Parts: sequence; C-alpha cells; structure tokens
Amino acid sequence: MCVHDMVTRAEGHISEQRSENAQIPQKVGVREFRGNLTAYLRQVRQGATILVTSHDQVMAELRPPAPSYRPRRQPGALRGRIRISDDFDRTPQDVLDSLDRDL
Repeated sequence: MCVHDMVTRAEGHISEQRSENAQIPQKVGVREFRGNLTAYLRQVRQGATILVTSHDQVMAELRPPAPSYRPRRQPGALRGRIRISDDFDRTPQDVLDSLDRDL
C-alpha cells in the first residue's frame, strides 16, 4: 500500500468523523493526529478547527490563521501614482549654510 492510498483512506475516515457543522472543533488523539497529519492539515486549510488531545486533555488547537489586517504588498501597484519633484535631491541653501558654521 502506498503512502497516497494511506492518506486517502485516512481522509475518508477523518471526514466520517467530522461534524456536519464545521464550527464545532474536532477532537483527535495525539497518535491518530500523528498518523494522519497530512489529512488533518488539509482539513485545517479548508477551515476546520482540530483539538489534539492526550488522555482527554486538550494539548493543542489547530485552526486556519486569522486574516491579516494589512493587505499583502503587490509590487508595482503604485506605478504611475508616485512623482518625485525636480528638486528632490537638492539641499536647501539654509541647510548648507548651517553645516559650514562653527559649533
């Protein structure tokens, strides 16, 4: 039996265990979780929350990350919107004069 078949079979077993309501976290023992890690991570990617337990005590909670408050940067998004003035790299005379003074 190949690894893919094992993962597919585990996903079938896991999906049977999943509640109809995706909001209810699924409890999974450490051994079961370790044995089917890929399948459980796929479920988390799809929005499920999984509680990993040991001796009926929750050890970890896996859920998708919270949406970022800062949008992802897209290179080139401001192209054509930013203009640099012609005198950008010229130092004002009063600044130059202050540099020549004694301290």
